[in-house]
Amino acid sequence: MRRFATDVDPNSQPAPNPAKRTPKRAEPVVLNDDDIEEKHVRGWGNGGQKLNKTSSCVQLLHKPTGTMVVCQDTRSLQQNRKLAFKRLREKLDLQLNGADSKIGRRIEKLKRRKHKQRQRAKKKYGQ
Repeated sequence: MRRFATDVDPNSQPAPNPAKRTPKRAEPVVLNDDDIEEKHVRGWGNGGQKLNKTSSCVQLLHKPTGTMVVCQDTRSLQQNRKLAFKRLREKLDLQLNGADSKIGRRIEKLKRRKHKQRQRAKKKYGQ
């Protein structure tokens, strides 16, 4: 079989596009139990008497960075603990990795979207 320059090898990989930026891998956040101070305090605000009488509000303090997270989204202590740890991980990820963190990438995406909307409005209305 004769091979021409236009023939494509089925086993070959496409050339990488230099215009596409491959995101850097962000360092995963590891939480040690010794570094975290956990408090359960009484809730406040809307939610009725049950919320105000029970200690279902969770406060987490990451001692090395001094970052604090408070969560009282639900009336359940277990759910609030889970949410608080998730938020603490996200906060520390943002501090540690900056724009490469999950929240940082989301913020950059929103900024690009807003910029694009502004450009479309300028083009449409001629400002």
